[in-house]
Amino acid sequence: MESHHSPAMRARSPQDAFLTDIRASYDAIAEGYAELFKAEPEAKPLARAMLSAFAETVAADGGGPVVEFGSGPGRVTAYLHSLGVDVRGVDLSPVMVALARQTYPQLRFDEGSMTELGGFADGSLSGIVGWYSLIHLPPARVPAVLADFHRLLGPGGHLALAFQVGSDISRHTEAFGRSIALDFQRMQPDTVEALLGEAGFEVRARLVREAEPDEKTPQAYLLARKRGRV
Repeated sequence: MESHHSPAMRARSPQDAFLTDIRASYDAIAEGYAELFKAEPEAKPLARAMLSAFAETVAADGGGPVVEFGSGPGRVTAYLHSLGVDVRGVDLSPVMVALARQTYPQLRFDEGSMTELGGFADGSLSGIVGWYSLIHLPPARVPAVLADFHRLLGPGGHLALAFQVGSDISRHTEAFGRSIALDFQRMQPDTVEALLGEAGFEVRARLVREAEPDEKTPQAYLLARKRGRV
């Protein structure tokens, strides 16, 4: 998403009021969040393995531009870049974007929303990453976002997703000593895989690992490919 489009991507209707809460919450906790997760994904071997597999499959199909939507402080974007991926980050929080730009000045980060992707041309991307970013969407909005991801990817384009496993919504009102309003939608891998199929993807790999000591739920990673590979 081009940075000069970002004012148009502000929440503009009651339907998208949740975006205002997400933006304000991550603006408030950006520095604490970045410090807490500064060692990831390198510190999580299975997450690292799935991201590496994603990078290799994109390269094997000729490479091309990749976007991480919900890039936060930029750690996953930077890791993919270290693997040779032509990647940029997009995040809803301007404070997160500023922090990512400061930390990784060699990379591109723009402000934008997964719910408004008109700034990207159809079929223009080789890969998309949603690493713990779909979890903040109301469940009813996920199919439309996946359909947009499908539209942005070229034939055979790749998608990598990560999310917490479960069937409930975890609501957070405080983090790092700041008041926030964030909902974390836990999802079942079977449900996400079915949604991906409806959106025109085929899941190529699925990994579910048990929770680490600092986590409350198992974690899931999915690698999918847009149908219609040429």
